Amino acid sequence: MWKLKTFAELTTSELFAIYQARVAVFVVEQNCPYQEVDSLDLEALHFFKEKSGSIKAYCRLIPTKGTVKLGRVLTAEDCRHQGLGRELVLQVLRFCRDKFPKLPIYIQAQSYLKDFYNSFGFQPISSQYLEDGISHIDMLLKGN
Repeated sequence: MWKLKTFAELTTSELFAIYQARVAVFVVEQNCPYQEVDSLDLEALHFFKEKSGSIKAYCRLIPTKGTVKLGRVLTAEDCRHQGLGRELVLQVLRFCRDKFPKLPIYIQAQSYLKDFYNSFGFQPISSQYLEDGISHIDMLLKGN
């Protein structure tokens, strides 16, 4: 079952599992030392699927006045190539369309995922650039 919680609603066990999953993917797996835990977590909505106390898929949503930013999108290594990433994005987009119907959705995507996000209607709005040594591209999905 998918869960959506504010930072204050997360249990300490859920928060620990989220941070563990994010560090495993974005710091350890991608060999990218950076400040993974940041103050945006406090204002974000945390969307995730958990099984046996570990996070299998995760995304944080950061609503602003002009857009909804998706970030830290991940699928656990043991769950990849099973369609869970696609299910995650579909669920997040469905929520965003219901809750923020007029806002465009922004993602700072790793460049190798450009076609994946394009399949949901995201369009590139920047050239490729390096962020923490990894190639990224900014993409936008216009609101309804």
